[in-house]
Amino acid sequence: MQHLTPNEDLRLTLVQSPLHWQDAGVNREQFDTLLRPLAGTTDLVVLPEMFTTGFTMKPEGLAEPEDGPTSDWMRDRARELGAAICGSVVTETARGYVNRLLFVTPQGERHHYDKRHLFRMAGEHQHYAAGEARTLIRYRGWRILPSVCYDLRFPVFLRNRNDYDLLLCVANWPAPRRHPWRVLLQARAVENLCYVAGVNRVGPDANGLDYSGDSMLVDFKGQALVDRAAGEAFVETGTLSAAQLIRFREVFPAWQDADDFVIPAL
Repeated sequence: MQHLTPNEDLRLTLVQSPLHWQDAGVNREQFDTLLRPLAGTTDLVVLPEMFTTGFTMKPEGLAEPEDGPTSDWMRDRARELGAAICGSVVTETARGYVNRLLFVTPQGERHHYDKRHLFRMAGEHQHYAAGEARTLIRYRGWRILPSVCYDLRFPVFLRNRNDYDLLLCVANWPAPRRHPWRVLLQARAVENLCYVAGVNRVGPDANGLDYSGDSMLVDFKGQALVDRAAGEAFVETGTLSAAQLIRFREVFPAWQDADDFVIPAL
């Protein structure tokens, strides 16, 4: 399972904020203000799900092309900060509308993951096409698995097949279900012997839903490295220790006893 080297620590910044309903320009301006002070202080910035619109079921007229203005904005901010940026954006593709997590590096390299598990309780499956592939990203020596919100409830899809060190989950996860959100972030870290970063929004949306945030950075034992009071907006950076992760996997190699199975093709 070992691929990291002990000197490859990763500074990761969680950006928990309210979102302006279906107003990409105003949201980008808001994040400009929040991200500007981070230049030179972090390696990876994580924004919420649908961070330019809120969790909308009206992609028509809001969806951006695959290399649209928000993708370009992320490229420019990543270069200025010297850090990768990720978050999900309503995107129009040849397959239809998707809830796409974009991951953009300071060098302008772009990766994406389309949300696989669509939240049917909000009708997401009626407005968006499900993702077709599990995506792995290599960045600064770390192997990263991106996911979006409802994906967090599906451990088989997120199973660590000795192929990742950090699980990212960006979300618009409503306050009434904040306890499952917190428990699942910690469970995914423990069972997969990895770090987990979960970033949620705060505040109300136009559908009358309230979001408590509860964004967390969790280590491989399920212990929170970043965990702030519910409801507050914040920007906070935590450091992921490669040496500690490597050591824990050596002294507690539970992955060696994992069930041998193959996830069928999607």
